[in-house]
Parts: sequence; structure tokens; C-alpha cells
Amino acid sequence: MESKIFKAYDIRGIYPSQIDEDGVYRIGRATAQHLGAKVVAVGRDVRESSPSLFKELVHGLTNSGADVIDLGLATTPMVYFAAGRLEIDAAISLTASHNPGEYNGMKICLKEAVPVGLSTGLAEIRDLAMSGDFAPAETVGTVREEDIKPAYYSYFASFAELGDRKFQVVIDTANAMGILELPIYEQFAGNVSVINLWNDLTKPFTCHEANPLLLETLDELRAKVKETGSALGMAYDGDADRVGFVDEQGEIIPMDLMTALIAREVLKKKPGSTILYDLRSSRAVKEIIEEHGGVAIECPVGHANIKRMMRDTGAVFAGELSGHYYFEENSVAESSTLTAILLLNLMAESVEPVSEIVAHTKRYVHSGEINSEVSDKDAVLAHLEKKFADGKASRIDGIKIDYPTWWFNVRASNTEPLLRLTLEAETMEEMEEKRDELLAIIRG
Repeated sequence: MESKIFKAYDIRGIYPSQIDEDGVYRIGRATAQHLGAKVVAVGRDVRESSPSLFKELVHGLTNSGADVIDLGLATTPMVYFAAGRLEIDAAISLTASHNPGEYNGMKICLKEAVPVGLSTGLAEIRDLAMSGDFAPAETVGTVREEDIKPAYYSYFASFAELGDRKFQVVIDTANAMGILELPIYEQFAGNVSVINLWNDLTKPFTCHEANPLLLETLDELRAKVKETGSALGMAYDGDADRVGFVDEQGEIIPMDLMTALIAREVLKKKPGSTILYDLRSSRAVKEIIEEHGGVAIECPVGHANIKRMMRDTGAVFAGELSGHYYFEENSVAESSTLTAILLLNLMAESVEPVSEIVAHTKRYVHSGEINSEVSDKDAVLAHLEKKFADGKASRIDGIKIDYPTWWFNVRASNTEPLLRLTLEAETMEEMEEKRDELLAIIRG
């Protein structure tokens, strides 16, 4: 086991060279011991290494005295759902998310889906797992199975309000865990007919990467939507905690603008509520939240940061540029399928196709996130802050500088020698000019 598999928010590495059965056993021992967990729910994805790793994870947890609730195959949102509804102390999703099949890992949370990251316990779990300094347990824990899926399906399907509207949609699950989300759509089959792409769990991770943030992974979905005349396309990532969308013309719906659209639906049911948007999002997101009576608060990037801030501010919904969408209905954790259902509700209320609905939110020209390899990230950030000192600066996450007609954010990667640039302007010309100026500085 290599210490570098412990990331800012999860555990992830190549099997078996970086993470193997012995390492996962140690992580199980360390997790139960450090968290003082007496009951731990564990769900797993469908990777080839998952059964043997699950066995040793359970072995480690029970040898530290914890009882285990085996959730079986489960998406990460299902594990968060279990964490909010079962009498447990912690929950673990055994998954490497969108990473290719040779990877595996874990996402750990406490009861109510409170995340465990490097600053909230994962560093201590890492150090204990690496040292092997485990305290003897008085008793060995037990294992029992519980299928959370029927309750999960029934609960989230109940949010559909489609009236007599009928839609055909294309869903790309990339032969990954999003396949387990599909039964929800079957519960409103009278309204929604589904064309599936890559939904064979017997051949996991054998098609394109399960990562809608990589726009090229959406090419087949875009083509299928246009070919079939479907109203919407959606793509789940590997563990189904992220989702991306394309409109009826096969055009990608920007993930930050999805936050604005879903905020509209949320605010109809919860007027005046607080909604978070990550600082890379278009200015239009804040504007639309406020136009619909919500309180819009900018937040840093990263699910642990956002979930903590949601609890601190009482926010009911949050959205990220990366396609994570967080709802109080799932213990302020991700719910990709609830995002899709609320978008379908919005479409059912409108006489316009989804492309026109989205067009109303496209008020500015956004660059998307651009990565640059940089050896001294702090020096570059300091230089940028000095050079653009005449703008309005904030340090919520990296540095963000606002001007009347444009803004930019540069933030450091948690795991790689990268700086990530995002900017937006009122015109394409200004966006391209400022983008090129900033990239010359960052890469120079």
C-alpha cells in the first residue's frame, strides 16, 4: 500500500500495485479504530477487484469490533442514502469513481453522510493503516445484509411531477454503476421512455471512460440523442455521484448552468432558501438564483467543503462545475438522479425544448476549466494577485479576481502539480483575450 492513494477526499489507487487486499484490511482496521465506529455500512462497485477487496475490508472492520451492514452492489449516492437512514456510525463506498477498471478505492463518511477527508480524519486513518498499530478488539463484529435499493428507488421516484408529458431520453451509464439508478426511471415509464447506452454490468469499464466531465466521452450520447430525436441525454460517471446532460440538439449543457436550472425547481418548493454554487460557476448562476427568490452563496470547490458549508449555512441545494449536485434530501450529499428528475420536471412545465430553456441562462462566455502544469504554484498565484491588484480579490479557493465585465479564478490541484484556470467575460473576444493573457503568465 502506498500513502499517495490517500487523496484529499477519498482513497484511490491501481490494484494491486498501489492498493491490495492487505492494504484494504489495514484501512478497515484503521477506520473502525480511529472513528470509534461500532456499525459501518459498506457498498461496493462492480470492478473485478471489488469482491476480494470487500471481503478484506469487512475482515478489517469486524476485527476491530465493528458490525458491518453489507449493502451489496450500490452506487455512491445509495451509500449516502443509507448513511442518512440506517443506525450506523460510518459508511464506505468501495469504488474508484470514474477511474478505469484497474483502479479501486473508497469514499468514507460518517452518519448523515458527513464526509471524512484528509483534514477530517482520513490523514489519521492513513497513518494508522500504514503503521499497523492496531488496538486489540474485545469482540469480533458481525455482518448482515441489507438491500437499501427498494427504499431508495421509491423515495427518489416520488419527486417526479411530469403530468401528462412524455419524453424519450438517452441514458449512458458507461457499463458502470449508474446502471443501478435505472430502475427509478422505470417507475414513471408512462412518461419517460429510455434508450440505454452501455448498460451491461457483466462488462464493467469496457467502453469509454465513465466521466462526463471529459467532453469527448459524451460524443456517442450526443449522436444518439440526435439520431433518435430524443428530448434529453444524460451520462453518469463511474459511481453515479456525477451526471452530465445534453440537449435535444446534441449540445452539451454546461454543468454550472444546470445548477441554475435545478435551483429554479428547488426554489418553487422551498422559496427563499439558500443555495450554494462553486466559485468557478458563471455569474448567471448567482443572478438566476436571486431572480427566483433564493439566497445565493459562493463556495469553494470539493465535496467535503461544500457539504460542510451547506450544513453551516442551512443550504438546501448546491451545484459544482464538475457535475456534482447536492441535496438536503440525501443528507446534503450527491444525488445525480434527483438532478435528472428535477430537470425533467422543469421540461414538463415548459413549452420550450430543453435547448431553449438552457439558452435563457447563457448570459456570458465561459472558458471552462483549463489545466496548466506548474512547478511553483504558490509563486504563480502570488504574481497573479499582484498583477491584477486593481480587481476585487477573494481567496475562498485559490485566487479569484472580479472586474465589471470579466472575472477569473486560478486554484491549485490537490493531487497534481497543476493550476486550474477558469474565467468568464461578457463577450467571446474579451474571454479569449484574457484567457490567453492569463495562460501566458501561468505557463511562463
